[in-house]
Amino acid sequence: MPPRPTGLHAADAQDDFLRARRRQAMARLRARAVRRPGDFDLILPFDEVVAALGRTGERDLGIQVIPVASIVGTVDRATGFDRSFRPTSSRMRTRWERIAAATRRGESLPPIEVYRIGEAHFVRDGHHRVSVARALGLKDIEAHVIEVLTRVGASRELTVADLPRKSHERVFRERVPLPPQDAARIKPSDPLAYGVLAEAMEAWAFRAGQERGELLNRERAAREWFDSDYAPLVETLREANQLGKGTETDAYLRVGPERYDRLVVSPPDEG
Repeated sequence: MPPRPTGLHAADAQDDFLRARRRQAMARLRARAVRRPGDFDLILPFDEVVAALGRTGERDLGIQVIPVASIVGTVDRATGFDRSFRPTSSRMRTRWERIAAATRRGESLPPIEVYRIGEAHFVRDGHHRVSVARALGLKDIEAHVIEVLTRVGASRELTVADLPRKSHERVFRERVPLPPQDAARIKPSDPLAYGVLAEAMEAWAFRAGQERGELLNRERAAREWFDSDYAPLVETLREANQLGKGTETDAYLRVGPERYDRLVVSPPDEG
């Protein structure tokens, strides 16, 4: 929390900015000391997140009050702020201090504009206002919210390093279109395993179609694979106390897909 104000709003705003810059520098030092990944405190880039998660639509939610802590990304990556909206240079100091002084005086500021993806918000307009709100310890801020619907959801803990995994998950969701409650159970420890799972479902669907003499569409194949293969096998492993380390999907991968790896399709009998 900032120290008690002096009543000299301009002077207090200058102190606020210097304090925010010090906090940003200290955060970088701490990250190096504990050897955190270099992208740990990078502000999330909206376009890259949407590309990884897969946009399916959007809707205007109007003016809302949102948690300041949920704002972790930006439409404009070259903003000069880190993930916590601490200024990374002194270039925006004049504008920042002007907004801080206005906030300290209790002036009404226009709502910021954000995109919402899952639990995370990405600033379209109002980066300095968000930075000042964080520096002054404000918990909420008024925002015009446009919700972007995506195939894969996002939490406010999402990082740049998570995007490749999310991209693999998105492709899996496209190939294996499960209902949300079932899709939420598919969590392999290795992102590349999403491809193995998709191939397992497709092999299962091919075999089932051959046995029935019909072609299953992806929605039906995914649902039946989950209900008759994935879920029963996982439950059997759980009852036998054989899930082992990792997730239930990891356990399925140790046993399930290999049943289809050696599937050989014989040519039709032309005689």
